[in-house]
Amino acid sequence: MTQESENSANHTTSAARKRTQEAGNRAKQSSSAAASRTKSSTQEAGKSAEASVRSAGEATTRAGKAAAQGLETGQKAVVASAAKASTAAIATWGVIKNRKAIATGAAAGVAGVFGAAFALGRHTAKPQAGPLSRLTHGRL
Repeated sequence: MTQESENSANHTTSAARKRTQEAGNRAKQSSSAAASRTKSSTQEAGKSAEASVRSAGEATTRAGKAAAQGLETGQKAVVASAAKASTAAIATWGVIKNRKAIATGAAAGVAGVFGAAFALGRHTAKPQAGPLSRLTHGRL
């Protein structure tokens, strides 16, 4: 080889080395920037996941409290319904237990009302008479 062609080859080799080095440096810089962005994205994703878990925990707590309150309200309603049902059952049992006395009292009341109406009707059905007619029982 000639001197000129050796110089030309060395020059080409050194230029290729410089370009390769520059490309490597650029790749290194861009990879470190990408790694930095990836790291910050990962940190943000971690924070976001942590916030999501925290809010899910709070929502679960609220749901649990709401369910407990709903159960308590339902329990109170069942107790109130049971109390009303037992009161009605007690009253019904009292009526059944004393049905003969109730029937006798009702019959006596009806007979009393009819008797009073008959007595009032008989008194008002008599014609008016003066004192002399009453003394003689209507003969004069």
